[in-house]
Formats: sequence, structure tokens, C-alpha cells
Amino acid sequence: MNKLSAVLIGTGDIARSHAEAVHALAERVELVAAMDIHADRAAAFCATHAIARAYADADEMLRTEQPLLVLIASPPAVHAEQCIAALEAGAWVLCEKPLCASLAELDTIQAAEARSGRYVSVVFQRRFGAGAQHVRSLIASGALGKPMVALGNTTWYRAPAYYAVPWRGRWATEAGGATVSLGIHLIDLVLSLFGDWREVRALITTLDRDIEVENCSSISVLFESGAVGSFLTSAVSPREHTALRLDFERATIELDFLYDYTNADWRFSVGNSPHVDLLPAGWDRIPTDTPPSHATQLAQVLDAMAMNTRPSVSGDDARRTLELIAAAYKSALTGRPVQRGEITPRDPFYAAMNGAAP
Repeated sequence: MNKLSAVLIGTGDIARSHAEAVHALAERVELVAAMDIHADRAAAFCATHAIARAYADADEMLRTEQPLLVLIASPPAVHAEQCIAALEAGAWVLCEKPLCASLAELDTIQAAEARSGRYVSVVFQRRFGAGAQHVRSLIASGALGKPMVALGNTTWYRAPAYYAVPWRGRWATEAGGATVSLGIHLIDLVLSLFGDWREVRALITTLDRDIEVENCSSISVLFESGAVGSFLTSAVSPREHTALRLDFERATIELDFLYDYTNADWRFSVGNSPHVDLLPAGWDRIPTDTPPSHATQLAQVLDAMAMNTRPSVSGDDARRTLELIAAAYKSALTGRPVQRGEITPRDPFYAAMNGAAP
């Protein structure tokens, strides 16, 4: 089997997960180069991860290497331009979240996809773990009945030193705060299970940190199915925890973990449900043990490349999550509910998450 050539843009903390994902799939893909605007950091990263060549300029790397896949692990403010450059160079893209800083930027990415015939997928690895896949199959089969309630808490802790990185804590460079950088993972997981949303109401606030953006938010969601959801995100909670509860017509499914879940972190129960006899045998047992990792999602992207089909978490699927985040910020900053589809090019929140001029 011929290996695909891949390159990496950005060698900060999250870049290690991308390098490890490629090495885990070494029979299918090879990471031939990495780039960082700090040349010494790029060189050190390449030495650590056995990557042949280091660059300090992304365009030069794309011209020289002509990769088939570009992995993007840079700050959010430059995601859109780097995605478009990669597409125009003939590559597919797997980009860290958030995919871009606004719905306007998302439209430019999707226009570049249409021109190039390549696709961009955004990293939301929690969708791809065995537990989430099992729940998704139960929902699709109708075994659980109607979705009713989703409760998601991302209560993490980020010390002041976390925001000392120059691009963090600013609307212009991070595209928002804890909601778009931390809580978005659990929000995306729920959207991948409960489907399209109709309306959002939200509150945001900044507690005990000298930053422009929020570090706490509360979002209420009405789904097209009629189900309701609530998401609390915090970056000031000393005992870090991530919790998800999904109530369906016939059963409750819960997930308790921190950053990465395992099969043991899921709990399936019927409580007082009168519909136990409608649940299939083995519904509460996860049949596989696939981790929710970068490698698991990367394998999905490689499969899509092999079949020349749009990968998961791209196109309208990626828009659903980013649009909810944009709607949450608009709701919080205007004090009113926001309907899906109302943030159009004439809306100030189309060009920037906080409604300000870019």
C-alpha cells in the first residue's frame, strides 16, 4: 500500500496528538514535514517525532512537499487562510477546532472546497470513540425512542498562566473563550447524536481572569426534534470534570470523564422507564473498544480520501456546530434567543463571534 504524504502546520501543545496519530497509522500515512513560525520550535518538534524536514513558512512547505493531507494545529485566527492554502495546493485538511473564527470564514473555506474538489474536516475526536458510536447506532435503530433531554457540563480549570500565550484570551485571535475552546467538544458530541438545532439562548461571563473573552457560559438549546439541551462550560473549576446525560424516551445514558473517555465511563440505565421490553438484548454493552483519539478520526479521514467522499465533521456537519457557537455568542451579547439560520452576511455576528468588525 502506498503511503499518503502529510505535513503539519503548527507545533504547539496539541501538535503532539497529530504526530502520534500519524505514527499510529504509519502503514497508511507518513508525516514528512512540520512547520512553525518559530523555526527553532519546528526543528525541535521534528527531531522529537522523527519528521524529516522543518519549515518556518507554510507556503514554502506546501510548494516543496506537495502533500496530499495537511494537519493544522495553529491558533484559530489563521485556520481559515491555512485551510484555503492547503486546498488550493491540492491537499485535504484535518484542522483543529474551532475550524475557523466566523461563519464568514467558513463560507470562504467551503467555496475553496468547491473549487478544489478537496475537503476540510475539523477535529472533534469524541464523536469517534466506541461509546459514542454505539449510542449513535442505538439512536439510528430507534431502540431508545425519542431524544428528550441533553445535559452537558464541561467544568475545567485554566490558570492565569494558560492565558499568557499571546493569542489566548482575545476575540481577534482565539475567536472566543471557554465556549469555543473547551465546551465546544461536548456540544459537538451532543449535536452529532441529537441532530439539528432550532433555537439558542445563552449567558456568558468572565470570572477572576484578566482576559477579553468569557471563561464561563450557559447555553440552552431547542432541537428540531423538540428535545432540549443545556450546556455549562467553565474554565475556573478547580476539580475538573466532564459529564454528559442523555435522556431518551426509553432509557438514560450517562458519561463521566475528564478529557478522554473509555468504555467504562459510560452508564446505561432504564430507571422507571416502562419500555424495558422494547430495548434490544445487549443494548447496554459497548461491543468494541475504540478510543476517542486523533488517530481514530484520522483513520476516518483517510478512508474518505480513499473513496473520494466528504469526511465526517465537514461541510454542513461542521457548520451546525460552529453556527450554534456563533448563535450562543449572539444570544449572550444581545440578550435574546437566536434562531438557526438568522446569522446571515448582513448580521454583524456573521463576520466575528462577538459581532465586532474583524
